Amino acid sequence: MGVLWFGGQIYTLENEGEAVDAVYTEKDAIKAVGTYESIHKQFDKQIEHEINLQGKTMLPGFVDSHLHIIGHGEKLLRLDLSQMKSASDVKAALKGRVAQLAEGEWLIGEGWNENQWDDPVIIHKSELDAICPDNPMMLTRVCRHALLANSKAMELAGVDNTTPDPDSGIIVRDEQGEATGYFHDAAQDIIKGMMPEVTGSYLENVIKIAVNDLVSKGLVGGHTEDLFYYGGFKKTLDAYYRAIHTSNKFKAHLLVHHEVMDELFAANLGFRSGTEYVELGAIKIFSDGALGGRTAWLSQSYCDDPENRGVPMHTKADLEGLVAKARSRDLPVAIHAIGDQALEEVIAVIEKYPIQGEKRDRIIHGQILNESTLQRLKCLPVVVDIQPTFVASDFPWVIERIGYQRLPLAYAWKTLLDNHIRCAGGSDAPVEQVDPLLGIEAAVRRQSTFDGNIYNGAEQLSVFEAVHLYTTGSSYAIGRESSRGFIKDNYKADFTILEEDIFQVKEDQIHAIQIAMTVIDGDIVYSRM
Repeated sequence: MGVLWFGGQIYTLENEGEAVDAVYTEKDAIKAVGTYESIHKQFDKQIEHEINLQGKTMLPGFVDSHLHIIGHGEKLLRLDLSQMKSASDVKAALKGRVAQLAEGEWLIGEGWNENQWDDPVIIHKSELDAICPDNPMMLTRVCRHALLANSKAMELAGVDNTTPDPDSGIIVRDEQGEATGYFHDAAQDIIKGMMPEVTGSYLENVIKIAVNDLVSKGLVGGHTEDLFYYGGFKKTLDAYYRAIHTSNKFKAHLLVHHEVMDELFAANLGFRSGTEYVELGAIKIFSDGALGGRTAWLSQSYCDDPENRGVPMHTKADLEGLVAKARSRDLPVAIHAIGDQALEEVIAVIEKYPIQGEKRDRIIHGQILNESTLQRLKCLPVVVDIQPTFVASDFPWVIERIGYQRLPLAYAWKTLLDNHIRCAGGSDAPVEQVDPLLGIEAAVRRQSTFDGNIYNGAEQLSVFEAVHLYTTGSSYAIGRESSRGFIKDNYKADFTILEEDIFQVKEDQIHAIQIAMTVIDGDIVYSRM
C-alpha cells in the first residue's frame, strides 16, 4: 500500500524544467512518476492515501554536504554572537549572560566575527576579565579556527606568557610577549581540553535539537563531522544512534576525524557502516586553517599580512601518512583545504594514493584555486564540498586578504562546474546559517550581506545548478546517486516541498520561500500544511 502525491509542481531534476504531475510511493521508495491519471490507473488498488500539494513545489530532498550537527545544536543552546555588529555588542551580551552563571560554570559563546564590526579589533583578554573575572570564558570565532579565552580559562589550562605554540597552532601575543587570549587552530585545544566532559545524554539531546531545526529547514540529511570533539568516537557515535532512528528520521552521514581512525579500525567499522539513518563516511583531515584568521595556507602571502602565508596543519610526510593509513582500509578521505597551497598538497597526495572502486574523495571548501590546482582537479575523481553562503559573508573583506589578482579563481563555483568537477553544497553550520535556501540564493546571486554588491558575477550559478548542489551533488559525494537526489522510479522517497516555485520566484526572494513539508523515506517529518 502506498501514497499518491499530486497537485503541485514536481521537479524531477533529471533535466532543467522537467516536471511531472504525480508521484507514487510505497514505504521508503518512489514506485512511479507520471500523470495523475496513469498512476491512478496503474496502482488503483494499492493507493491507500492521496496527498494534494495544493500548488506547492516538490523537489528531491535537500541534503547539507558539510556541517557540524552537534555544533549547530550547541549554537541553538549557547550564547549566539554571530549577528553582533561591534565588540561593544559582544561585550554587552557577555555581561547579560554572566549574571546567569553558577560558580565555576563556563561562559561559552559562539560565532563572533570581527569582520562584521566597524572596528575589527580583536577583543583582548583584559576586556573579558573585566566582564567575567571569576568564571572561565571561551568564545569561538565564526570560522571555528580561533577562539578567545579570559584569564580564568587560561589559568585552568596552565597557559602563561612562556607557553610555547603547539604544532599547527598559534597563541597570539602582543608586542611585549603577553598572551592576549586569542588562540588559533590547534592552540584552541589547550583551552578546550579543560572544559568539563560532556555526557552522552547531553550529546543525544543536542543532536535532537539540531535535527528538529534541520528538518524544519527542508533538510532530509546532512554530512557531519563530530566524532572527535565530544569525549571520543564511541560516545558520540552512540549518541547519534540513540538520537536518530526510525521514529526520529534524518539521514546523517558522519565523517570520521583522522584522530579517531584507530578507534574506527578497532571497532571493525568502515565506510557506510552503521544504520539506515546513521552511517560512517570518509576520513576527515585538516590541511590548513581559515581565511578569516589568516591561517588558510596560500601559495603567496596575504595582502594584508605580507609576512604570512598561512598555517599547514601537517607536514607533507604526515599528510601522506594519514591518507595512506585510510587507504590501508580502503577508505576515502575528506580533506579541508581552503588555500591554494593547501590544495596543491592535497591534490598531490590524492594523486599518489588514488581511491579504488566507486568511493570518492572529497575536498572540503576549495575556496582559493590557481590554474595548476584547477587543471589537476579536472583529472581526479573528487568532489568539492562548497559553501555558497561564504560568498555572501566573506566579501568584501576577503579581498583585503587575497587581493584582486587572486579574485578570478576565488570561490569559483561556476568554473568548477564548467570544468566538470563535481560539487556538493553545504553550509558548514554553525559557521554559517544552515538554511539551504540561503545557500542556493548565494550561489545564484553572489551578493554580499555587508555592502549589497555582487562579487565576481561570472561565477553565478543558475537556480537549477544551485539546487543540484544540495540534491544530486550531496548524493554523488557519498556514492548514493543511484538512489537519492532525483525524483524517479526506485529512488528514495525523500522530498523537500516548498510553498513557492523556486524556479519562478525572483532570485533575491529565494531565501524567503517557506518550507511546506519535509519528507524522509515517505514519512512526513515536518509540515506547515
